[in-house]
This record gives sequence, C-alpha cells and structure tokens, in this order.
Amino acid sequence: MALEASKGEETVTILASRFGVHPRQIHRWKKALLEGASGVFESGSPKKAEIDEELHAKIGELAVANDFVSRKLKPWGIK
Repeated sequence: MALEASKGEETVTILASRFGVHPRQIHRWKKALLEGASGVFESGSPKKAEIDEELHAKIGELAVANDFVSRKLKPWGIK
C-alpha cells in the first residue's frame, strides 16, 4: 500500500477504502517507505524499535475497533 500511495495514481482515501485500513496508517507506511528505502541496499535489517512501534500502533487501532464493535453488538447478545 505504501508503494501504491507513493505512486500517486490513487488517493490515499481510495486506497484506505480498498484495503480496509485507516488513511493515517497509509501515510505512516508511505513515510516509512520513503525514509527507509535507501536502507534496503545497506547491510543489516530495519531497526527493531521502529518495527515494534508500528506494530504497537496497529495493535492499538485494532483493539479500539474491536472494543467498539463489541460494545455495539452487546445489546443483541452477540459476542
């Protein structure tokens, strides 16, 4: 998605809708891609802290969404 966003052929809003992700997340991935693209050709791997931070952000987003859906379904007895 970050590569698609950097191409500029479609808006971030359209990409977010198509892939079911929040537009801010696509902006973050695009920024990470553009900042880290030169590191692809260097030896070693991406910094663990950066990867952990991105994963924690995504887990947080999913937890909030899950909690919201759970609260909305509770009145109908759906778990």
